[in-house]
Amino acid sequence: MMNRVALILVILGALNWGLVGLFQFDLIAYTFGGYAATFSRIIYTLVALGGIWSIALLFRERDVVVEKRG
Repeated sequence: MMNRVALILVILGALNWGLVGLFQFDLIAYTFGGYAATFSRIIYTLVALGGIWSIALLFRERDVVVEKRG
């Protein structure tokens, strides 16, 4: 569950940075009242935590599930 939440947050951050890079438009700041607004800062912090969590995913071994068909 936490992996999915982290992935959603990382995707949100990536899309926001894409908008900033392409159009100089910060969707999070626009939506929540500026980049220094409390709720915007909470979202930015959650995105950062999602990114930190996702770093750990790089080093985890994947469980391989083998299904027998018969």
